[in-house]
Amino acid sequence: MEFTELTEQSKVHPGEYLLHVPSKAVVLVGAYNWNANFVRVLKHGRLLEDKVEHFKKIRLTTEEHRAHRGTKCGSCKGGG
Repeated sequence: MEFTELTEQSKVHPGEYLLHVPSKAVVLVGAYNWNANFVRVLKHGRLLEDKVEHFKKIRLTTEEHRAHRGTKCGSCKGGG
């Protein structure tokens, strides 16, 4: 797992997870605005707004992504 700095070219979407560096917490993005220099997130069920430089993007390696990806329940196979 890698943590990368947010830049002007970074694509951050609502519903994405970021690392909030000061609290070392993984947070859920609600709004991202590079020009106004803020990110609005949910942290432990509360709304938090902080500067862009206090967040890092979470990047998983291919192996980590495969390990955390869930399997289907079986009813999607159409066997019934």
